[in-house]
Amino acid sequence: MNKPRVYYFFLLLLVICLGIISRKISIIPPSCGDFLYAVMMYILIRILFISKKGILIALISLLTCYGIEFLQLYQAEWIILLRKTLFGRYVLGQGFLWSDILAYSFGIAAAFIIEKFILKYYHYESRFRIKQQK
Repeated sequence: MNKPRVYYFFLLLLVICLGIISRKISIIPPSCGDFLYAVMMYILIRILFISKKGILIALISLLTCYGIEFLQLYQAEWIILLRKTLFGRYVLGQGFLWSDILAYSFGIAAAFIIEKFILKYYHYESRFRIKQQK
């Protein structure tokens, strides 16, 4: 496992913790948890495809989130039973909402922008300093 994957993994754990906390505190709107769910999905896809471009990661993440949300329209008995478990509730959700689609869009856009403009700038600066020191 190389260093960027390790950093993204710890970031993933942080986002998961924040997402769970956001569901436990009643003053935080539910859309905040959906936003963080999308950010988590972006980071998870980034870990799996570390060398791919950010726009591809954003697209795969968005399609995954949308797919899971639209899957909530499917109401077979076996998936309803799965949704009643802790895993099913957190991963598959309970019911389809258009507001979740909006929250996922904003979450993935935010993750993409942060990675593209803030993290990439930092990595460029680090590589530039290393090359000059040689």
